[in-house]
Amino acid sequence: MVIYGSCTETAVSHIVEGTHFVRIANIAGRLSIVRGDTAVDVEKASSGGFEADPQTIYERWEEFVGWASRAQLGTGERFDPSELGSPAPTPRQVLAIGLNYTAHANESGFDVPDGEPPVFTKFPSCITGDRGDIVLPPGGHTDWEVELVAVIGRRAYGVPVEDALSYVAGYAIGQDISERSLQMAAAPPQFSLGKSLPRFGPIGPWLVTLDEFDDPNDLELGCAIDGEQVQLGRTRDLIYSVPALVAKLSATLPLLPGDVIFTGTPSGVGLGMNPQRWLKHGEELVSHIEGIGELRHRFVNAEV
Repeated sequence: MVIYGSCTETAVSHIVEGTHFVRIANIAGRLSIVRGDTAVDVEKASSGGFEADPQTIYERWEEFVGWASRAQLGTGERFDPSELGSPAPTPRQVLAIGLNYTAHANESGFDVPDGEPPVFTKFPSCITGDRGDIVLPPGGHTDWEVELVAVIGRRAYGVPVEDALSYVAGYAIGQDISERSLQMAAAPPQFSLGKSLPRFGPIGPWLVTLDEFDDPNDLELGCAIDGEQVQLGRTRDLIYSVPALVAKLSATLPLLPGDVIFTGTPSGVGLGMNPQRWLKHGEELVSHIEGIGELRHRFVNAEV
């Protein structure tokens, strides 16, 4: 399999040089740096130099990285994991890539992309945090798609692939939850609508800066339903790597600080199973990516 684009050490170190923190989190709506089971509130630690709103940090990402590398942050305070929200809760653009693993394209009945990646959007109102309940649409066919999410750290327009990772603030786990009956209800399919129901865009549990990965282009990702593994893959098998996606997307439109890219899902989705399988009331979906952590969501029927 050809991987379009690659990571370079220069690209990674450009934005994270000198940093010693790992996880950038949204805890109860406040920007925090997580270390182990404790967190440092950034607004308080910076004496108001940075806002509490997690989304605002991407507009000042390089300044923030420089401050965090020099600041005496201490040990922080213990936090309740149930208060974790998306590390990019209100992006201006949410771009998603379809059919970006060969086996997933095959199981979906589509040709493998050649030349340009298939791109759709998820509406920002669907974004939620790393855990909690997600309501199933009545009578629907709700599917799962674990994905590596890249968050943009500075404006990118016309970016060459060799520099592309220097525009990425970090990685998180995403689930591109998909209501297949709604997605396929029109011709051509209405991907964006079927993938943007309330809480259908979980991101978390935090943002991990790229210097924390041995190889940010080769991470294991997968998910399980009530303990049964349904997806397992590696990001090295992406048809269009993260650098390639940043380069290709930014060739068409500006990527803005805090924008989110869902990079595609490996095989193992319910749509591709025989017989097809859909999420049911009471089932728990646990999604993981190597070096980042996991998401936990329970699916429930709407209250009548």
